[in-house]
Amino acid sequence: MPAMLNSTRTRAALRVSARISLESLLVLVMAAVLLWLLGRMWSVVWPLIVGLLLTTLTWPPARFLRGRGWPPALAASAVTVLFLLVAAGTVALIAVPVASQAGQLTDGVAAGIHEVRQWAAGPPLNIGDAQISEASDAAAARIQSGAGSMITTVVTGLSTVIDGVVTAVLALFLMFFFLKDGPRFLPWLTRQLPGRLATDIPVVAARGWDTLGTFVRSQALVGLLDAVLIGLGLWALGVPLVLPLAVLTFVSAFVPIVGALFAGAVAVLIALVSNGVTDALIALAIIVVVQQLEGNVFQPMIQSRGLGLHAAVVLLAVTLGGSLAGIVGSLLAVPVAALIAVVWNYLREQLSEPRHEPETSEQHA
Repeated sequence: MPAMLNSTRTRAALRVSARISLESLLVLVMAAVLLWLLGRMWSVVWPLIVGLLLTTLTWPPARFLRGRGWPPALAASAVTVLFLLVAAGTVALIAVPVASQAGQLTDGVAAGIHEVRQWAAGPPLNIGDAQISEASDAAAARIQSGAGSMITTVVTGLSTVIDGVVTAVLALFLMFFFLKDGPRFLPWLTRQLPGRLATDIPVVAARGWDTLGTFVRSQALVGLLDAVLIGLGLWALGVPLVLPLAVLTFVSAFVPIVGALFAGAVAVLIALVSNGVTDALIALAIIVVVQQLEGNVFQPMIQSRGLGLHAAVVLLAVTLGGSLAGIVGSLLAVPVAALIAVVWNYLREQLSEPRHEPETSEQHA
């Protein structure tokens, strides 16, 4: 005979399930409200995030100078100027060689288009000049009909560029103030918070700062590995502008997905117009292999080891962040996951029962 359900235990289980569901729903509603507020304040939050990430990258030299007796303002100013010089030098390292060979690249692109046109005119496509001209006229007509939308797109693009410049300037100013006044933040925060929060929040903030620093350093290491491997492959093929392409690969590593695609496309284009189709295909294969190694080996291993996250968690976080918020979501997914892990581990420490030391014979005596 099958056992009968106990009504008292069943009602108790349902009550516990209902309470847990209600509490979970309240937590989700609170999270949604916080995300909504972040979205409304994104014009301020985004420069703050960029400033914090830049500060984690520039804090070691600032700390070194402060340890040698430099005043905080002078150390922060020197590091900020040095950062601007390095950034400008990086841009010049990429732009100057490319500009000096712009004519060669333009001629190569024109020759490549001519070769593609001749190939299309032969078998198996057999596309004649009349068909190519007809296609060109149709493309021109479509461009003219869509001029309004194109103007809107250009205006939107200019607005995005202006927003990016404003964000960069604000982030630099915030980085300077963080470098100058950062060590005084936690003591100030401790004085402002009441009771238990005066202890808990500064501890979590300090651990979160260490986590952000680890993320930036690990991302820089991944970018360096990409730049070295791709640069060696392009150098072996005899592709020109190897050093600017390697620098571009390193810089683009901080912008997930789009950065890698952009740097790879530039490298393949230069290989195409300078060395031909065969070397361009080989360069494409090298870039794809390195990017696969980065996404599936280098980045999960380095970031999981440095951030205390499993490699699968890193991959899932990047995927989820990209699906929710695009490029910015992919960029912030790993540090956000690491910060959530910091908060969760601290909560576990505070909620766990203290370990009882075994009593010794001397305690019984």
